[in-house]
Amino acid sequence: MNIAVKHLGKLSTLAVMISLTGCGSDIATNTDIEAVDTTSPVSDWKMVWNDEFDGTSINMSKWSHEVDCSGGGNQEEQCYTDSAENSYVSDGTLKIVALPAEDAAKPYTSARLRTLNQGDWTYGRFEVRAKLPQGQGTWPAFWMLPTDEVYGGWPHSGEIDILEAVNLKVANDDGTLQSSIYGTLHYGKSWPDNVSSGKEYVFPQDQNPADDFHTYAIEWQEGEIRWYVDGYLYQTQRRSEVRYNSKGEASGLKHQGWFAEYYSQQTGELENHWTNAPYDQDFHLLLNLAVGGSWPANVNDTGIDETAFENGGQVFEIDYVRVYECALDPNTGRGCETLRKGYDSEEDALVLGKAPKPAAPTPPGPAQNLTIFADANNPDWPIWDCCGGSTPTVETDGDYGAVAEFIIGSSPTVMGFNTNQSDEPKPYDASSFVATGKVEFDMKVVTPPNDASAVWKFKIEQGGTSTAVELDLTDSIEGVAPVTGEWQHYSFSLQDLADKGLDVSGIDVLMIFPAWGSGEGAVYRVDNVTIGSPENTAGASVELVLFEDTSNLQWPIWDCCGGSTPTEETDDADHNTVAEFIIGASPTVMGFLAEDNLYFDASSIQTEGVVQFEMKVTSAPNDAAAVWKFKVESGDTTTAVELDLTDSNEGLAPATGVWQTYTFPLQMLADQGLDTSAIDVIMIFPAWGTGEGAVYRVDNAKIYNPNAVSAPAGLDLFKDMSAANWSIWDCCGGSTPAEQTDDAPYGTVAEFAIGASPTVMGFLADDNVYFDAEALAATGSVKFDMKVVTAPNDAAAVWKFKIESGDTTTAVELDLTDSNEGLAPATGVWQTYTFPLQKLADEGLDLTAIDVVMIFPAWGTGEGAVYRVDNASISAQ
Repeated sequence: MNIAVKHLGKLSTLAVMISLTGCGSDIATNTDIEAVDTTSPVSDWKMVWNDEFDGTSINMSKWSHEVDCSGGGNQEEQCYTDSAENSYVSDGTLKIVALPAEDAAKPYTSARLRTLNQGDWTYGRFEVRAKLPQGQGTWPAFWMLPTDEVYGGWPHSGEIDILEAVNLKVANDDGTLQSSIYGTLHYGKSWPDNVSSGKEYVFPQDQNPADDFHTYAIEWQEGEIRWYVDGYLYQTQRRSEVRYNSKGEASGLKHQGWFAEYYSQQTGELENHWTNAPYDQDFHLLLNLAVGGSWPANVNDTGIDETAFENGGQVFEIDYVRVYECALDPNTGRGCETLRKGYDSEEDALVLGKAPKPAAPTPPGPAQNLTIFADANNPDWPIWDCCGGSTPTVETDGDYGAVAEFIIGSSPTVMGFNTNQSDEPKPYDASSFVATGKVEFDMKVVTPPNDASAVWKFKIEQGGTSTAVELDLTDSIEGVAPVTGEWQHYSFSLQDLADKGLDVSGIDVLMIFPAWGSGEGAVYRVDNVTIGSPENTAGASVELVLFEDTSNLQWPIWDCCGGSTPTEETDDADHNTVAEFIIGASPTVMGFLAEDNLYFDASSIQTEGVVQFEMKVTSAPNDAAAVWKFKVESGDTTTAVELDLTDSNEGLAPATGVWQTYTFPLQMLADQGLDTSAIDVIMIFPAWGTGEGAVYRVDNAKIYNPNAVSAPAGLDLFKDMSAANWSIWDCCGGSTPAEQTDDAPYGTVAEFAIGASPTVMGFLADDNVYFDAEALAATGSVKFDMKVVTAPNDAAAVWKFKIESGDTTTAVELDLTDSNEGLAPATGVWQTYTFPLQKLADEGLDLTAIDVVMIFPAWGTGEGAVYRVDNASISAQ
């Protein structure tokens, strides 16, 4: 029964619903009643309180009347009285009577009785045998409220509706007569954010609760409440169960049930609690008959049928009310459960609650996506055959390049990627982005299983099978079955996997396979295997560099209308190459203009992002009163904002001969009307018509988020040309490695030729130049492409990779076959080699001062070798 406005959110739907819903109950059950002997005693339940209504008056030592005309918080149309006309005992039953009123504040009178401070209990079985009233506008209830409101006012301390019904025997839209009762819980946040969960029970067509007496009960124990009609269990509700990850952090809900919101003693703030609360305190019983109100008046025939209350009114007739205690464990109410098969199934009696999920654990730093396989295997996640005895391999597949290939023989097996098979297992914690993250991969079936009915599976595990989820590939977001010979993309939501029971804080195995025992003959390939979220960029953020020592070719420096050509000039050591603008006699504006149909979307950083640049006035405008302006446009002048430079964060007017920084927050520009999703012009200029004679320079112009954690920068040792301060190099052979042109897509490459003198070759930093790769250690690698043009004269020569740091203070030398790809060079073929930085560090390399990278046949075995290298880099994976 409602004690505050609980149905307003439902009224728009209630008016058009075909079947009745009530008091938050939105699940209907049409169940054939099982044969139950309701006269037999309930096992292990001990009666501790009852009223059989066998006397001649209401027992006021057990009950008290509530007298008010408040409408129950639901716009009800009755006044509750203590008059004998509205409630009395006769012929062994209690009658609660709703009558038309003559001189009352409401058009009807009725009664509401309660056991507050006369009968209060935590846990037990609460049962009523009653015959319900009928007619449009009737609303009888047998329910419970908290005695002390330990967790706060309604609904924070909860409400238990054991029985409610409205408009019994009134026609439904389908022509049947209304015959439903409802059981509901109310809890959560203050109105209007309160929630409820419950279920409707529909009587069989030959029965109606207004025609005869029926028993209605709940069994309430610690963490669970069950509802019964004539002994038949039709509904179960439970407390929420929180899922914890391997770090002991709340990461989701195993079961979504009820919850409580109340003030924390530690923080003094309102917080959600997923415990037994609020249903772990004393509650008392209520019996009442309401007339009208927000629920009954808005369903069936709507309103109140006055004729239904003529000739003695409507009667809610109660034979008895009984309260039982579980003799086996009164403190918890456990051990006396009256159960049936299906009571704990969501497909049957178990009702999900409305508890919110706990907030995702806060990561210790920026979240990083995990690449398990993309053109190369992540050595921390080896490709793996569980039980078939095969060795999955890396193969080449057209545009996909290097891919993982799995072949299933006669032995049943599962295959995939398993970090536990690496030398140092590294389970992956995805808990910080479970709401937005996915597991994704591309797969191509080369040869289908011999069993044409084989179902392809995806399985993911955590903690050595502590938690696991197995799904069909058709359960993916894409919902497609594999097609032989075609690459297909599959993705699985981390939230869905977590909801199904996976602890995403320690993922250690990922499998893709035909169902166990059905895979013989299958050959399939997998690539681009990742776990991550589009929100994860290792802390990086969208950024547009307009000018920083050189022009952005897609955003050229620009003179709108003056006919000049802005140029690149050399300034002081701190600024080096800068953009220079000169304004002549023709009025103009100047700055940076995007190419046609090119727009920069800064909306994702609008809250914290800025447009920032440095400017130096070399010669001031002839007009000493000229005001310097900043203007930004979006969407081909659809929106634009123009401001004075003094409106910048710095608030400075330009000073001749001095470099000054200007910062304009994107949010400020958006508040002025700029659409930040399609920026295409940035202008810096003296106000129109006042700029003649001005010469000014701009550098370090960009749009970015200054608070973002920048992704660590990598180093391209050679990509069509050598890196600045690094050269292609022959240590000891006297040759001069050269740049040569190779086939597309390689273009310019580095070529090394070894003569008679033993040597090593590669890339050498200039004196006192070192590359610090420590920030890239977790995911970074040294990677390069190599093609042997002519093999060494010594056919047994072993190809090597060596890297040094700190002027040979530390160094690591490995065979090329120790790379992620594990391949030996093949003459005439470009091949990729990847060496993880973490692996190199584990071998003893100091990552903070890398100064030599070498690729060569083992010392003294290389004579005659000619080989080429391209796309050599030290970078994030």
